[in-house]
Amino acid sequence: MAVTIREVASAAGVSVSTVSRAFTAPDQVQPATRQRILDAAAELGYSANPAARSLRGGSTGTLGLIVPDIANPFFPPIIKAMQARARRLGYTVLVADSDEREADELAVIAAVSKRVDGLILWASTLTEERLHELAGRMPLVVVNRHVPGIPEVRISLSAGIAQAAELLKAYGHRRCVFVNASRAELSRGKSIQESFEALDLSLHELGPYEPRFETGVHAATLVAAHDATAVIAHNDLVALGVLHQMANLGMSVPRDVSVIGIDDTLLASVSTPSLTTIRIDPEEIATRAGDLLIETVANSTGRSTKELDATSPIVEIGSRLIPRASTGPAPTH
Repeated sequence: MAVTIREVASAAGVSVSTVSRAFTAPDQVQPATRQRILDAAAELGYSANPAARSLRGGSTGTLGLIVPDIANPFFPPIIKAMQARARRLGYTVLVADSDEREADELAVIAAVSKRVDGLILWASTLTEERLHELAGRMPLVVVNRHVPGIPEVRISLSAGIAQAAELLKAYGHRRCVFVNASRAELSRGKSIQESFEALDLSLHELGPYEPRFETGVHAATLVAAHDATAVIAHNDLVALGVLHQMANLGMSVPRDVSVIGIDDTLLASVSTPSLTTIRIDPEEIATRAGDLLIETVANSTGRSTKELDATSPIVEIGSRLIPRASTGPAPTH
């Protein structure tokens, strides 16, 4: 049987992704480590040639990434960074859009699964049973969705949300609204609720709606009806809808209402007023998710893909608040 990259990693005492970098991006690996990997590969008779791998094991050299909404400005920088990362490791990336609908997600998975070595599913709408079934057929990584036994990239908003709550508290806000725009990411609303309650801030939740600009437009009118002085939106796109409609209602941001988004997309810094938001680093997401999938693909070689590991890795990515002009002191009237 052909030697796998996993066996080389084990022999050299390094991770699978480090072995990949040693062959495809050697400048990113310490010389001593790279030499140890090369020695292990030579001793085991490992071939790093992508074409040879493809002929030998049916590898496509392609990774699949399915996102909820490719039009959301949060995703293009992640896709671009993941393509660059994958290219350095000898892969290409196939990207598809599920439009946050289970039927569409299933159709997309069926269309691309035979064309990729593994899949990354972002905020999947599928049931745990379906995800386990899929993970039993091919290497799978989920992002912003916890499923025991499946490798996961978890975006932790705890630090950024805590900083947002502290900022609003310092500005004298008491009545806040969270515009929820996701049924899949239930942990986001829970984390926000806990952080705000810890600081004795009242938080009323609206939704869940779809994570679109129009949701923010709709929610802005409800925010005014709840007499809230601050809004935290599910993402920047929703927050920009709130800003737009607040202006139409004759309300000033941040004089009458403070607004906070999540993601720190390019639009956040160029909106009027510029949007206070919670930053999630797209390059870190791309690097960690891509490396985790490549490692999962490598680890699946030589064993049944039906054997799910109950201790599958969870990679956590942090966040931080970026204060801008859309937040200010609570109104005194």
